[in-house]
Amino acid sequence: MRHVERRYVVLLSVLGVVTAVLVLAQAELLASVLSGGAGAGALIGVVAVRAVVVWVGRAATQREAASVKAALRKRVLRDAPGSTGEVTTLVVKGLDAVEPYLAGYLPQLVVSVTVPVAVLARLSFADWGAAVTIALTLPLVPVFAALVGLHTRDRTRRQWAALAAVGGHFLDVVRGSGTLTLFGRAAAQARTVRAVSHAHASETMRALRVAFLSALVLELVATLSVALVAVPVGLRLLHGGVTLHVALLVLLLAPEAYLPLRAAGSRFHAAAEGLAVLEQTSAITPGVRAVRRRPPDLRVASVVCEGVEVRYPGRDAPALTGFDLRIDPGERIALVGPSGGGKSTVLAVLLGAVEPAAGRVLVDGVDLREFDRAEWLRQLAWVPQRPTLFLGTVGENIALGAPGADVRAAARAVGVADLLDARHELSSGERQRVAVARALVRDSARVLLLDEPTSRLDNRTEETVLRATRAWGGAAVIVAHRPVLLGEVDRVVEVR
Repeated sequence: MRHVERRYVVLLSVLGVVTAVLVLAQAELLASVLSGGAGAGALIGVVAVRAVVVWVGRAATQREAASVKAALRKRVLRDAPGSTGEVTTLVVKGLDAVEPYLAGYLPQLVVSVTVPVAVLARLSFADWGAAVTIALTLPLVPVFAALVGLHTRDRTRRQWAALAAVGGHFLDVVRGSGTLTLFGRAAAQARTVRAVSHAHASETMRALRVAFLSALVLELVATLSVALVAVPVGLRLLHGGVTLHVALLVLLLAPEAYLPLRAAGSRFHAAAEGLAVLEQTSAITPGVRAVRRRPPDLRVASVVCEGVEVRYPGRDAPALTGFDLRIDPGERIALVGPSGGGKSTVLAVLLGAVEPAAGRVLVDGVDLREFDRAEWLRQLAWVPQRPTLFLGTVGENIALGAPGADVRAAARAVGVADLLDARHELSSGERQRVAVARALVRDSARVLLLDEPTSRLDNRTEETVLRATRAWGGAAVIVAHRPVLLGEVDRVVEVR
């Protein structure tokens, strides 16, 4: 319940009380009409109001469930350690199971308290014998529901654990599919995924079997309890011991006393997985997060790489070793060297995407790892070798660099102004020019990182892009293979 705000509990309580009042009013008016009295118009009005209350209640509970799910997703993504398969399954699939608990079980639980109490209070004045029978048999429903519910809860926990295992293992296998294929273990892992999936299917069927059997038990208990009330009242009506109006009132209210409890018991099984998910979410504790510093303005601060060494998993040789570089404000530097020499790795290190195994990157004398990465990236504009474009027009892709910037001017500078509204597949050269334009419109960027920006361009288009990058006012680090780029820089650094 700690995931539910107090205002939601108050709302459910109000809806429960209103529902109880409407149940009594509807039974009173219906009994009066059936016994030959007046009140048909009022009965129609009460039925209409009850329908409106049900609709309002469902809308409010659905909205609250959506709000809680969104908040829990943010919390899990913020506090969960790493990006494991279990976390992915919890965020994508698991938290959807919270909705039946919040929007179905909790509202019904409140109604199962208010309505039976109201029915007992009314029948104690109308027919105390029926009220006593209901009071004695009513506890049987929650007792049986609790006994079965404990078993259901354990089954559901095992079902959720099996689902998390399936999702986690499958995600890990997908991520490592290349390595598994390389070492000939793909078939073995496929068999493992199949076995884990069968285990989850078996647990699901066991949980469903318990749910169906428990529903049968609750229906049987409720039906027998109603019969214990209805049969004596019918016999007393035949012998004149009770009036028709009172007998009808008892027969109408007795099922209403058991109905909320039966519904709560049946919805508990649908909400059991949500409870298991909430328990797992509650177990996630936020880790200690270091307070990151705001990086200095790169228009006046220098960036220095000191003895940087980078090693990638699965490789014996380092991708970069003993690398030194100084980037002064406004300086344009070209990185040259053989393919695979580590030029792109240098850009990854400057982006903060790769952390050095040895050495460090200093910004105005402070280690890069001490800065807030989001603020650091705001000062960088990066064009990779293979740019990624997203769904939408070319203009919308360029505007991702800086919403509100002069997209048309940037597109004109790199020669794609005629493609601003295009949605079709672009050539590799066009994609590269769009990526350059997206980088150039970033007003907050102070350093431009270009990874072979003209490798897929012809000579004429290459000159257009170079002319656009010359207007860049900040520092630039350019991975260069083509000699024409060397004339655009202040200094050439060889990377081996």
